[in-house]
Amino acid sequence: MTAPKDRNALPGEPGGSALTHFDGAGQAHMVDVSAKAETHRTARASGEIRMLSATLALIEAGHAAKGDVLGVARIAAIQAAKRTAELIPLCHPLPITRVAVDFAIDREASRVICTAQVETHGRTGVEMEALTAVQIGLLTIYDMCKAADRGMVMGNVRVLEKHGGKSGDWVARE
Repeated sequence: MTAPKDRNALPGEPGGSALTHFDGAGQAHMVDVSAKAETHRTARASGEIRMLSATLALIEAGHAAKGDVLGVARIAAIQAAKRTAELIPLCHPLPITRVAVDFAIDREASRVICTAQVETHGRTGVEMEALTAVQIGLLTIYDMCKAADRGMVMGNVRVLEKHGGKSGDWVARE
């Protein structure tokens, strides 16, 4: 009998799984998901962009030269989630049923935190779509505010949780 997989282990670590995007000869390929059951799948990801406090004040007040920064970033993030398969070569195109994008302003750390939740009813998960939404949301904030602050730093982008599918639920360690 084999030991159960540690859902937080990385490939190559004890309890981790093999990389699935490579065949037996080490060639990259798109994973065949045709035999997988269609289930409700969700993923939530987050990331942040740190900036000068004056830049954050422009965003909060709605005085950025290019307009409603967070409103435009939300639309960009949603659009990005829907186009993930066009951007990442081995991702399957998915019938996304829901994308929710939220922004939280942290004045003390002078940052904006972006969180995206993506859902589908399909044969593969939506972690990549959630991560793509977060990254594009943050890049849009940078684009809209770069005239005021070219030193903004994006980071801490990660999957927070995923649900559904054969591997079940996974929640990030804090």
